[in-house]
Amino acid sequence: MGKFTFRKKERLCSQKIIGNLFRDGNSFALFPFRIYWQITTSEQLPPARIAISIPKKKFKKAVDRNLIKRRIKEAYRKNKQNLYFDLKSKNLNIAFILIYLAHDLMAYPELEEKMILTLQKLMESYEKAS
Repeated sequence: MGKFTFRKKERLCSQKIIGNLFRDGNSFALFPFRIYWQITTSEQLPPARIAISIPKKKFKKAVDRNLIKRRIKEAYRKNKQNLYFDLKSKNLNIAFILIYLAHDLMAYPELEEKMILTLQKLMESYEKAS
């Protein structure tokens, strides 16, 4: 199936691209996530680049925010293969931001299940847009 990695190149770090996503990108919400996404043109990068955000307003302690980020990254890392395969077959690249909306910590199995549904909805969304 491929490598289950999450490398630095797969992370979305550019403030310019993140600003464009919020300003011009498409979005949808599927509890507990809100996704802002946009098709990008760069072909040297991985097919999908992701940024993860946990609101400080909802989770005051950095320990809790970091725990949620670790769980989200792990769920994404284990389930991104279908997204990558679909993007490569369509010769597309996307950048997206995943924002955690829930007010409490979720158990990892539940979070992973929601991540699978979110990635499927993301695939449907960019197919409609392109």
